[in-house]
Amino acid sequence: MVTKENSVSRRDFLKLASIGGAGVLVGSTGLGTSLYALNHFGRDNQHSKNKVNFYGKHQSGIVTDVQKHVYFVVLELSTDDVQQVKKMFQDWTTQSVKLMNGDVLAEISKNTLLPSVDTGEAVGLDASRLTLTYGISAEFFKKLGIEHLKPKDFVDLPHFPKDQLNPKYTGGHIFIQACSDDPQVNFHAVRNLVRASRDIVSMKWSQTGFNSYDETKKTPDTPRNLFSFKDGTGNPKFKDTETLDRFVFIDQDWAKNGSYLVVRRIQMHIETWDRTSLEDQERTFGRHRDSGAPIGMKKEYDEIDIKSKNDKGELNIPEDSHVHLAKKANTTIMRRSFSYSDGINEATGTFDAGLLFVSFQKSPEQFIKLQSMMGRVDRLNEYITHRGSGVFLAFPGIKEGGYIGEALFNRL
Repeated sequence: MVTKENSVSRRDFLKLASIGGAGVLVGSTGLGTSLYALNHFGRDNQHSKNKVNFYGKHQSGIVTDVQKHVYFVVLELSTDDVQQVKKMFQDWTTQSVKLMNGDVLAEISKNTLLPSVDTGEAVGLDASRLTLTYGISAEFFKKLGIEHLKPKDFVDLPHFPKDQLNPKYTGGHIFIQACSDDPQVNFHAVRNLVRASRDIVSMKWSQTGFNSYDETKKTPDTPRNLFSFKDGTGNPKFKDTETLDRFVFIDQDWAKNGSYLVVRRIQMHIETWDRTSLEDQERTFGRHRDSGAPIGMKKEYDEIDIKSKNDKGELNIPEDSHVHLAKKANTTIMRRSFSYSDGINEATGTFDAGLLFVSFQKSPEQFIKLQSMMGRVDRLNEYITHRGSGVFLAFPGIKEGGYIGEALFNRL
């Protein structure tokens, strides 16, 4: 709901956007600046329906209960002006609070010759548990000439065995992860954020994705990927703060309470998988498809024993299975992945579908160790191809009255 207090009047909009008789200034110095100047950063509205708080020790969208849809976008900067980028994040803070409250960004102006501040496609929809998560790449520091502020362990991912990356899905300076239970709410959020800063950012690549689960259950089942296996079984352990601090959240310097995000766009070869016997599918993952239990066990969360054997003296969980290799890597990450389906691959006539793999970890080294273990011998590689990749630093949480990235920009 938009009140008179937080709406933008036509007169104020004209003053702040510097609109003359013939033109309209739209961009990080236009719509976004107007919102920032009039509203500062805004407040979480506890009365909004189906909302997640924007402010907190950590950003939303990391340990928040996983929603059903994601819109993940990577942006490139066209400026090296640090103050301009700082102002953009301040503007995004103002917008993010409103978006996550389920509010429109401003009432429609009575002057129909002006573009509306809010694009309008989410009018009538509630917050739908929208979360907005922001972060930056190692290249961001180089672009802005602030490499001295880049954490020492912030390194780009190496080329892993079996990688066949498409440059289209690599690189970039900034990510925005919008998650909610409504894909239109996600699109609306990303559209308006990008629109407000079109003069200094452009979209490098993006991916939408989905999860499905029975929301009527008190504890929803682990979502299944497009190979029909449960994806992210280990994550319930992350509800405990000690484990989160140990494996997920950074504890040093300005990045404290932030986290490193790894994103991988993984193509799944659906048709090949569909011709594979159920036994081979289960031995590929190292789990039973129906229950999600490790092979040889009965329940999804049973302890994984990679040394257990069957009646024939064979390992229950093959040494080249996904689960065996993950256990052997002896590291822990937090998965927050979504399936995607982008129609048909025109060259082959097959499904263009797969997994938008997203994980959060205290250091990129955790993922590097895991993927290096799996890259060469993982039986799953026969059925998947890694096409996109990136590692970013998700900013620490934002205090009320503060703004996205404040801990970094305060060091300038």
